[in-house]
Amino acid sequence: MTNTQNDVARALLAIGAVGFTPASPITFKSGILSPVYVDNRRLPFWPDQWRIVIQGFQKAINDNQIEFDVIAGIEAAGIPHSAALGYELGRPSVFVRKQAKEHGTRSRVEGGDVAGRRVLLVEDLVTTGGSSLAGVEALRQDSATVQNCLAIISYGFEEARQAFEHADVRLHTLTTFEEILQQAGESGRLGQADLAMIRDWLDDPHDWAERRGLA
Repeated sequence: MTNTQNDVARALLAIGAVGFTPASPITFKSGILSPVYVDNRRLPFWPDQWRIVIQGFQKAINDNQIEFDVIAGIEAAGIPHSAALGYELGRPSVFVRKQAKEHGTRSRVEGGDVAGRRVLLVEDLVTTGGSSLAGVEALRQDSATVQNCLAIISYGFEEARQAFEHADVRLHTLTTFEEILQQAGESGRLGQADLAMIRDWLDDPHDWAERRGLA
């Protein structure tokens, strides 16, 4: 694991942005039943940990030699990170609405003209990839070029990997769930049984509830 992966994982755990609920699973918007959750909306409340994330994004851009003209964040959780990153780098930033306004230009892209520009998408979290790639589609409909997406973390689902590949977008994440689980285990926050249960979920989230007799 890289230092960035370690640092970001520790930061998320320190502020409670990652929670573990193996005894009381929650239901995602997609319908997936999950023993873990991520709430990166907490980060702006914790500037020291948030700085680690923004610096991680900057490093990812440099390490992957990502060239771009504009930074975009997905409404609503991605906006603080994209705006902060744009400010730090001195680059223009916009945000992408989940739905078009019912008045005005009806554009889903707010803040500036992205036509003919290379746009770097920033997300707080990737689950199935649906909302991120809907944002990519909206940007491309406004004649932007989108080839890269930065995210703090992804659940690592195979369907998300395939969706990004099909959309011809490279997904770059700052840390991994395996790194978070390793640190949660080492710190005593999770026992071996809970770690095994969560890893089982990560391997096959759709059938996990049925396998565990929860469906």
